[in-house]
Amino acid sequence: MTETCNQALELELKRLIIDTLELEDITPADIDPSAPLFGEGLGLDSIDALELGLALQKQYGIKLDSEADETRRHFESLAALQALVEARRVN
Repeated sequence: MTETCNQALELELKRLIIDTLELEDITPADIDPSAPLFGEGLGLDSIDALELGLALQKQYGIKLDSEADETRRHFESLAALQALVEARRVN
């Protein structure tokens, strides 16, 4: 995938996170791709994870098992989420 496609997907995912979770005080530029999405980073919680998982399924056709350890790894950062989408999206 080219650099332009990577940047476009990164921005798309940032907007998906902001819109899905109604993060009104956050802009795409505020989300560091390597920073944690939960806890100290963006500060998301388990409810946010569920909502984000549903949005990923709706937008990209990606189904995640909320109990699986690998799912937690996919949600560690925006970069990890982007890698998941690049590998598994169906549309």
